[in-house]
Amino acid sequence: MRSISSLTGRIVLPGSADYDDARMSYNARFSKYPAAIVFCGHVRDVVNAVRWARENGYPLRVRSGRHCYEDFTLADGGIVIDVSPMNGVRFDPVNRTAAVQTGVRLLPLYEALWRHGATIPGGTCPTVGIAGLTLGGGYGFLSRLLGLSCDQLLEVETVLASGQVIRANDREHADLLWASRGGGGGNFGIATSFTFRVHPISCVAIYRIVWPWRDLPLLLNVWQHWAPSVDERLTPSLVLSAGFGGYCTSSGLFVGPEWQLRELLAPLLAAGMPVETEITTVPYLEALYRFGGLKKESAQWQMTPEHRHRFKNSGAFVYRPLPPRAISTIAAFLDAAPSPICMIIFESLGGRLGRIPAHATAFVHRQASFHMQYITQWTDPAADEAHLRWAESIRKALLPYTFGQYVNYPNVFDADWAQAYYGSNLSALRRIKRKYDPDNVFRFAQSIPPL
Repeated sequence: MRSISSLTGRIVLPGSADYDDARMSYNARFSKYPAAIVFCGHVRDVVNAVRWARENGYPLRVRSGRHCYEDFTLADGGIVIDVSPMNGVRFDPVNRTAAVQTGVRLLPLYEALWRHGATIPGGTCPTVGIAGLTLGGGYGFLSRLLGLSCDQLLEVETVLASGQVIRANDREHADLLWASRGGGGGNFGIATSFTFRVHPISCVAIYRIVWPWRDLPLLLNVWQHWAPSVDERLTPSLVLSAGFGGYCTSSGLFVGPEWQLRELLAPLLAAGMPVETEITTVPYLEALYRFGGLKKESAQWQMTPEHRHRFKNSGAFVYRPLPPRAISTIAAFLDAAPSPICMIIFESLGGRLGRIPAHATAFVHRQASFHMQYITQWTDPAADEAHLRWAESIRKALLPYTFGQYVNYPNVFDADWAQAYYGSNLSALRRIKRKYDPDNVFRFAQSIPPL
């Protein structure tokens, strides 16, 4: 390897004691061997790494949270620029904004903002990085009320392929800001800082209802007609698990009084025979701990082999209610799942995020009623083929009833991925790619190609 004297930050090379930890990603299906991993603590470290990689002819990858489903953030023999040490959060009480470095994970961000009685609408997985989430859109349990994470984005600081550092906002580089609101991570440059609009938050009402698996057809039909049009202060989800004695579970968060949530849940509670119901009021941060499966603060969370598992997730947007044939298909696939850890998560959309025009940001799927995420998880490498086949088979079987995919749930098996992710916004994104990255330096298996 050529001299790395001009690289700054913490440089991890093959043979280093911490190399295997540094190259680890969340999905244990992948194992790649970069030529170097540069952990950047400052913007100048990012600039130096970009320039060094270009001068020496190494492919570049960008990483923050390590959660990419298809591990696009690593490359054999490449240079990985990891911004996770850049994790500062600065709250501005006058302007009600927060400057957030792009190495921050969701739970530490929520905790930092909670101390000021504020938040942004974000995802539900506590260990996901804010960068990838926001750049791809970002939805969770406040999205129907406040919009997507990217809808709160006021400014993004970005290191371009030339090494130039620019700020994109409504006054300058507005096209790059537009693209950064849902155009996917790692396409145009390396985002190093976001400025978000924040919102006040205090206590919320949450619920969890469980049904026996046999109620699946009735419950899914009721949920899909109820969830997209219910009071937008409520964002409900539905989880249908494999048929190995599994259950159906709906949960959600309501920014309002508990008694009103109970009234809103009446149609759902009338469906089938619920076996467990919990409705309670908690501080917003406690709700995030519960939904994230946490019992205490985890701001110091570090990825270890125990956190990793083999998985294949993909998904699709649903614009019209699923007909009985589609519901029967879902039930049949779950009943024939290759392991108990197979499920479909239905995430309700609509509300405020659906009132924003499709071309106002790069996130195009504004009019979808909900999103389905197909999830399968396992531990034995010998079971890879069976699980991958199941995940892709259910996606294809439901294509007649769905439209498009979420860029943050990438799927390498979809040949038409660019159209699925970006739809009618694809041409504009390709023009912006040509403008800010004309040499296609930031490229990977599903990066936006320059026009």
